[in-house]
Amino acid sequence: MIRVGVFGAGGRMGATVCGAVSSDPGLELVAAIDPAHAGETVEGIAIVADPSALNDDVDVVIDFTHLDAARGNVLWAAEHGVHAVVGTSGFDDSDLERFRGAFTKSNCVIAPNFAIGAVLMIALSERAAPYFETAEVVEMHHDAKRDSPSGTAMFTAERIAAASSDWAPDPTELTVIDGSRGGVGAGGIHVHALRVRGMVASQEVIFGTTGQSLTIRHDTYDRASFMPGVLLAAKAVAGKPGLTVGLDQLLDL
Repeated sequence: MIRVGVFGAGGRMGATVCGAVSSDPGLELVAAIDPAHAGETVEGIAIVADPSALNDDVDVVIDFTHLDAARGNVLWAAEHGVHAVVGTSGFDDSDLERFRGAFTKSNCVIAPNFAIGAVLMIALSERAAPYFETAEVVEMHHDAKRDSPSGTAMFTAERIAAASSDWAPDPTELTVIDGSRGGVGAGGIHVHALRVRGMVASQEVIFGTTGQSLTIRHDTYDRASFMPGVLLAAKAVAGKPGLTVGLDQLLDL
């Protein structure tokens, strides 16, 4: 039985993770950490303010918090020899290098997106990239998301750019409104971010070449869609030494 602690357990995503862990016969929810909800309970577990009360009771921690908190939570796991599964987005290259150096006694999986459909969307985009001359990424999220563009969109642009470097130049000569062409990601690929009340998460990758276009889209309607990937990572992280970035590294793609 794998003993699991959840950072951000009082939030909507964290509570969903706690429920998924509790329902899995191979996992046991033993700790819930969230300073904003300390003293409350989730799945019969009392939420504590910080991980100092965990001692040696946890094998894996799962983090769905925000960037500043997640940095500390991930390093706490490394320092205490606890495996980490991280869905918080926004880490930069310096963060990842720091984590690579820190995880010597335990392992860490960071995924921009735990929805298996989203992972397949990125994999299919990589396959398509060499056959098109233009590509743009459009991500759409709920209006409470704090970072922009999303980690998934940035990761998608990086993977597409790695698959092909032969892109047509942007023809824009007159910009009527600053930012109307979105941000420029890896390889010069434009990334657009929408924040729409009522949405959860969607993304489409639009490819184009002479006389045709291809759109690869993934839609998330409920946070439950992320749970199979989260549970997969919680079970697999012990066998993936050091830092692993991307759920695709745990799948046979």
